[in-house]
Amino acid sequence: MKRLVLVGAAAIALAACGEKPQTIGENSRHDTPAFQGTGMAYQVQGWKSGDRSSWEQQLKARTQGQNDYAKSN
Repeated sequence: MKRLVLVGAAAIALAACGEKPQTIGENSRHDTPAFQGTGMAYQVQGWKSGDRSSWEQQLKARTQGQNDYAKSN
């Protein structure tokens, strides 16, 4: 019985060693500014990819929607 428990514990301990490496995908790009966009077709109306001022306006509008003080007044 003790041997079965030890074998089970060893199997569980060794199973934890089999974790796959966590790497960034090949499509991830961190060298471009956020306002340049992702190249995807899905984007917010009124925002033009590559236009920094429209990016900042969209961020301001999005944060105003999360401002509880502005909602209550």
